[in-house]
Amino acid sequence: MKLLRFGRDFKPDQKVILRDYLAIERTRLANERTLLSYIRSSLYLLLGSFAFFQLKEFPNFRYLAFVSLTFSAIFFIIGVFRFRLLKKSLKRLYYMSETTEENS
Repeated sequence: MKLLRFGRDFKPDQKVILRDYLAIERTRLANERTLLSYIRSSLYLLLGSFAFFQLKEFPNFRYLAFVSLTFSAIFFIIGVFRFRLLKKSLKRLYYMSETTEENS
């Protein structure tokens, strides 16, 4: 589970400046790009599984269709899970930085 940790131990202790806000925004946009990449990979695997299902001459490839379909669903679920986890972490970090800035 250590792979799924996104800076949870980080606590802003200094005043947040424009550079920090821009870094948070870049990270948010990179997170969206990563989600789209997971979705794209999932769709490619889904299309591959449909292609394997269409191969009637090779019944042994049917197991590849199921494997591809399974990995497609797994990729999609992992992508959405990681996106939501990082988005929640960034939101918490952003609000923490806002409260730290107000207290200073």
